[in-house]
Amino acid sequence: MQVAMPGRLSLSVVAFALAALMQGSEAHADGTFRIGVVNDPLGTYADYSGASSVEAVKMAAEEVGGTVLGNPIEVLAGDHKNNVGKGVAIVTDWFDNQGVNAVFDVTNSSVALAVQAVAKAKGKIVVYSSPASTDLTGSACSPVGIQWTYDAYSQAYGTARDLVKAGKDTWYILAVEGAFGQSLADNITNAVQGSGGKVLGVSRHLLNASDFSQELMKAKDSGAKAIALANSGDDTVNGIKQAVLLGITGSNQTIVPMVMVISDIHYIGLDEAKDLIYLDGFYWDRDDDTRAWSKRFMARTGRMPGMIQAGAYSGALHYLKAVIAANTNDSLAVARKMRELPVSDMFAKNGIVREDGRMVHDMYLVKVKNPSGSKEPWDYETVLNTIPGNQAFRPLAESACPLVKK
Repeated sequence: MQVAMPGRLSLSVVAFALAALMQGSEAHADGTFRIGVVNDPLGTYADYSGASSVEAVKMAAEEVGGTVLGNPIEVLAGDHKNNVGKGVAIVTDWFDNQGVNAVFDVTNSSVALAVQAVAKAKGKIVVYSSPASTDLTGSACSPVGIQWTYDAYSQAYGTARDLVKAGKDTWYILAVEGAFGQSLADNITNAVQGSGGKVLGVSRHLLNASDFSQELMKAKDSGAKAIALANSGDDTVNGIKQAVLLGITGSNQTIVPMVMVISDIHYIGLDEAKDLIYLDGFYWDRDDDTRAWSKRFMARTGRMPGMIQAGAYSGALHYLKAVIAANTNDSLAVARKMRELPVSDMFAKNGIVREDGRMVHDMYLVKVKNPSGSKEPWDYETVLNTIPGNQAFRPLAESACPLVKK
């Protein structure tokens, strides 16, 4: 498997990934309440999500005492390798043969949309922490599918509206191929134009690309004031590093990462990432609750969590609480209970799960600190603005989800 940045994976993360893959292949005894995490533990999205998201879900299981409905909880992990067929095969086997009750994370929008169809047909719950496509709560919505952490709408509108207002009124978009990049590019275009700006061009790149110079030079030559990176993981890291080498950052053009997490800043470094502005769903140093949970996570993984890991924990915890409250593992009953119960934990204090499957919660417009402003390792963000959930996510009235009563 090709990894965009050799050496980026820590030994602890690799160990977690290998252990998770071994665990997912073992036979399981009867009488176990099984949930699964499927993502990309060794490739482009390894640090963005990966094995550390599995640990976050395990923390949620431990939070409820390690048992539910009188049965011990077991967390399985699968590597879909960013391949739709592989992802579908894993969750189909889990549902049909492994007795898995629910699936979490599902990095990669193309994989997530395919998994959504399988889970809907089989009546099984899936809670998405890392895919961005708004189709998951739009035309492809499901009564048992819940999108938890962020989506393409929140990232595009939460960032573009403020930046266009601040004078960044011309944009160029670099988008990864596939459902993720398409959803982001569409939402960025709508957000920029709706705020009175213009999109001057769009370039596409393959997942796990190593060279962005051609696309970045097109963006630079366009004269656009904002260059949006409609990608994530190693693609975002490499895109920012190459923009620095090309002299784009620090000029009158601004690089805008649309989906950035704290581990990206950690590997880019504050010298190169300083002053970047993006939308985040979680910052470990926000309050006492986030600090306490994040330090426990750090002790297990050797890194601070980003919004994907925090969202995976929160989604799994809410699911398990709903199972306990409903006193059943019946997916439809549990999904209804997840919509009834408020989301209140260290990730979201005022969250709700809407009928279209969108978990609505506050988001945060953040700016990366200068090196001189960072007090300790992982002290990377300054929160500029809190965006209330009802402004951060697509209004229900605009949803194409057939479950929404117009």
